[in-house]
Amino acid sequence: MSEAPFVAETQFHVRYAETDAMGIVHHAAYIVYFEEGRSHYMRQRGTSYADFERSGYFMAVTAVNARYLKAARYDQKLKLRCWVDQVRSRSLTFQYEIRDNVSDELLVAGTTQHICLNRDGHVVRIPAEWMQWVKD
Repeated sequence: MSEAPFVAETQFHVRYAETDAMGIVHHAAYIVYFEEGRSHYMRQRGTSYADFERSGYFMAVTAVNARYLKAARYDQKLKLRCWVDQVRSRSLTFQYEIRDNVSDELLVAGTTQHICLNRDGHVVRIPAEWMQWVKD
């Protein structure tokens, strides 16, 4: 990987369905936000997770970590940043920041770890053509 990783950034408003009775984003919604961050990252790199699956591979989540620093609320505009933090022959670790879009205050920081599987569910090396978007 290069010294400064590629960072994909997207923005969105918190939807009502993602909040609890107090209008605060439910903790589980952030995991869905992380997934959107990964998908957006791959699209920004010129591919998609759907293309990855069509090529016969899957990236199974093996660990999720989220540090909740401040609550997000209904209709708040958020900025999600995602980048690849660590690359190994069979695994990737993504890192995330979710910030308030106006103040840039950090609300949630997290990571997800993924292992590469083939169609039979066996752990395999990430194919070279897919490693390229990580290393460029």
